[in-house]
Amino acid sequence: MVILVTGANGQLGMEMRIVAKGSADRYIFTDVNQAEGFDTEYLDITDLTAVRRFVADNKVEAIVNCAAYTNVDAAETNRALAEKLNAEAPENLAKAMKEVDGLLVHISTDYVFGGDPYNTPCRENQKGTPTGIYGLTKLHGEEAIQKTDCNYIIIRTAWLYSEFGKNFCKTMLNLTATKPELKVVFDQVGTPTYALDLAKAIKIIVEKFDESKIGIYNYSNEGVCSWFDFAKMIARISKQNSCDINPCHSDEFPSPVVRPSYSVLDKTKIKEVFDLKIPYWVDSLKLCITSINKQ
Repeated sequence: MVILVTGANGQLGMEMRIVAKGSADRYIFTDVNQAEGFDTEYLDITDLTAVRRFVADNKVEAIVNCAAYTNVDAAETNRALAEKLNAEAPENLAKAMKEVDGLLVHISTDYVFGGDPYNTPCRENQKGTPTGIYGLTKLHGEEAIQKTDCNYIIIRTAWLYSEFGKNFCKTMLNLTATKPELKVVFDQVGTPTYALDLAKAIKIIVEKFDESKIGIYNYSNEGVCSWFDFAKMIARISKQNSCDINPCHSDEFPSPVVRPSYSVLDKTKIKEVFDLKIPYWVDSLKLCITSINKQ
């Protein structure tokens, strides 16, 4: 199978490069930017004609869409760009896969929730109530894909981190090593997701896919924590004991977006349909920090 990965130079795209090395399928990695030391083909997924041409020229049978506009705060003043990247571009990919009877695996987010109060893990059929432009445009992307009637798997994930790019784990590793004291919010609860674990799951999903499995799924690591707990565990694993990490409320860090206060995702469906065993978040965090330390 020929599999196209978009946004290949982002966190998840980089992890897809790693899992692809053990696959019998042919993976093609694309982005609009180059990354030194990595083979990346140029593809602008906001250009439907270009997407169709690329799919035809390379006989693409599946697309894993890791590309997105993910700057949550900046999206509030860049709605048109966020809509283009998070809704129109996924629709282009869906149309291209519909035309060749291929599969689109699209990565969405817990930010499609948050507007309604809830305190139990979010299921796939829970109504989307985004509180900001980022979540709204990601929800629009989900809806656009479904309307094309292509073969699709939409995966909602949360709190993504990895060895690559900018993320909470790497930021905390730096801050706990250089700051005597930190404040981290304790009133936002969810589950960290190691991008390598998600990439491994995507590989299995592509290999096991059939039309009976079309739909929306949730994926994060197992367990629950606050951002404060996440930061404390990062410091503990990395043995950064000199930094005093204290809990604080979200309103101590003003933001143009109200972030979901409870982002725990129910993963029952994806585990049952694809027979996945999902690692506990602390175990995966240890692996990621070990990998970072080796770099």
